Amino acid sequence: MPEGDTIWRAATRLRPVLAGAELLRFDAPRLAGDRPRPGTTIEDVEAVGKHLLVHFAGGLSLDTHMRMTGSWHLYRTGERWRKGRHLLRCRLVVPGWEAVCFSAPVVRTYHRAGLDALGRADDPVAHLGPDLCAADVDLDEAVARMGTVPEPGTTVAEVLLDQRVAAGIGNVYKSEALFACGLDPFTPIEAVDIALRRRLLDVAARMLRRNLTTARRTTVAGPPGSVAVYGRQRQPCRRCGTPVRMAHHGAQARSTYWCPRCQPAARRA
Repeated sequence: MPEGDTIWRAATRLRPVLAGAELLRFDAPRLAGDRPRPGTTIEDVEAVGKHLLVHFAGGLSLDTHMRMTGSWHLYRTGERWRKGRHLLRCRLVVPGWEAVCFSAPVVRTYHRAGLDALGRADDPVAHLGPDLCAADVDLDEAVARMGTVPEPGTTVAEVLLDQRVAAGIGNVYKSEALFACGLDPFTPIEAVDIALRRRLLDVAARMLRRNLTTARRTTVAGPPGSVAVYGRQRQPCRRCGTPVRMAHHGAQARSTYWCPRCQPAARRA
């Protein structure tokens, strides 16, 4: 699943082309919700956590969530697509350009001031915690959510992935932040003190923001693409030489990488 920095970079590419442009054509074969009309002005493109939002004049917004498969591409009019048309999930045509979303499982629109059938705010990002990619992220709010959102006994690794606590962290930054803080991923969240919770979120936020302009995600000193533990199962830890371990855990069996020596289980206490 793309992490917050990936969605941020996609929004950064799309915004200069789409924001302020007139919508000439809109295609979305599996759209849930109302369709924006041709002639409507696109007001902005926004990344919120792992959601990419396109806001139209009049209050309608498009929400796409990439999950494991989706991606946004930008093409000049008439340029050949790099993926097959059968993978099209959404296309926004503006003068001179086409923004195309491929393979995203979630493509829906909502009214920013609207309510759903149960009278709740019809906003797919309203439940999210502070976005760690934002320069002005409210870490105090995210720390507070760590103590109220997860169920007791939830591991710290699972809590970092909970977008209701803080938006933007995926498997990469979860593993890398836990390593940087020397914390065993399977520590119950209630065993992590407030200072360490804040440090974890601060480290993850700084890692995310350092990678907003590059696809070669880098979290430690070294050439572009250098990471401490993620994807390095059985390879020696860069700090102590112990083989890095990987395990799938949690309700969604997400992958976590860690060094058993640098992140000892004894730290749970």
